[in-house]
Amino acid sequence: MSERRFPAISQAWLTVLLLWPVAMLNYLDRQIFSTMKASIMADVVDIRTEAAFGSLMSAFLYGYGVMSLLGGYLGDRFNRRWVILGSLGLWSLVTWLTGRAQTYEQLWWARSIMGLSEACYIPAGLAMIADFHGAATRSRAVGIHQSGIKMGIILGGMGGYIADSHYGWRAGFEWCGAAGVLYAILLFFCLRNPPRDDAALAKKQGLALWPSLRELFGLAGFLLLLLYVTLPAVPNWVVKSWMPAVLASAFHLQQGQAGSSATLSVMFGSFAGLGLGGWLADRWQQRSARGRIYVSSLGLACCIPALVAIGAAPNLGVAVVFLVLFGIGWGFYDANNMPILCQVVRPELRATGFGIMNMVSVLIGGYAVDLVGKMRDAGEPQSLMFNLCALAAAGAVAIILSVRVKPATP
Repeated sequence: MSERRFPAISQAWLTVLLLWPVAMLNYLDRQIFSTMKASIMADVVDIRTEAAFGSLMSAFLYGYGVMSLLGGYLGDRFNRRWVILGSLGLWSLVTWLTGRAQTYEQLWWARSIMGLSEACYIPAGLAMIADFHGAATRSRAVGIHQSGIKMGIILGGMGGYIADSHYGWRAGFEWCGAAGVLYAILLFFCLRNPPRDDAALAKKQGLALWPSLRELFGLAGFLLLLLYVTLPAVPNWVVKSWMPAVLASAFHLQQGQAGSSATLSVMFGSFAGLGLGGWLADRWQQRSARGRIYVSSLGLACCIPALVAIGAAPNLGVAVVFLVLFGIGWGFYDANNMPILCQVVRPELRATGFGIMNMVSVLIGGYAVDLVGKMRDAGEPQSLMFNLCALAAAGAVAIILSVRVKPATP
């Protein structure tokens, strides 16, 4: 099936520009929680153990994962613009309410609802970008969008400094929530859907959930791609959620320094990886239909030695160097998941397919985050959890190299 072409390149890149702050807020609002760990635990007295705090982080992931399938389907079935606006407005309101929570139970519900509301954005946002951008620019466009996610994680890493200041941890959530609500209002006037012909629109509106799922799960390439994004979710979410606490305890750092060291090093590498990985994939794709697969697998291959070295790092400097390498590899991987999916499923199922990928990978990530909390309570060495993460990345490389894809069309 041929893809639609959209010659108005300025509108295509404007869409990426408008969605970049949404991607940033999507991760900023979730990331600041882990970097404010010490302040939250000191203020909310019924959070008594590492495992309890880990369950708050995994509550977000479980909510996000459970909703991702439906969120992706909504992005295919309905107006993607409205799905994006609704998701941004709701999670921003919940972010503001998180700053008002007084008990463990209130925080648990806030984190769960935030996960449910945030899950609708990424599938719809990436599907909208893929609709605007063809084979020549798709990986670069997705890479630029994903750099907004990395900026959100960087800013989230500053949460520890806010928590340590006289403003306190609650102010960080209130500021971020208010910013999201205001940007949703601006986006209402600026964001537009790509043009669609009548036949394509009728086909999209006729999609039903069960036939969509049956078609997706009947594709061998999609099943392999689903497994491919699931295994790297283990190191991804462990690094995002636990790295500040790991650095703080291993090298006796304040939470502000630990949070910034953990996030800035990975994100510095990720920015480089997203730019280079997107450019290289678009170029390689012109020579081989498997070009994006090769670039993505190369990125994950770089993550394997990085994870092993992080777990065995004797000092902060060594840990930071290999966190940068992990970030570069992850950028190669992150820029190409949606573009590879576009070579496996038809355009009308892109958001649903990515939603399923998000669901499975995030649920596995939530389990891994929860498990690490229990491992830390039990006194397990940090090298063990990073070696297991490296093993998961190695398995993913073997899987993606076996995926067969269709040539990408303009």
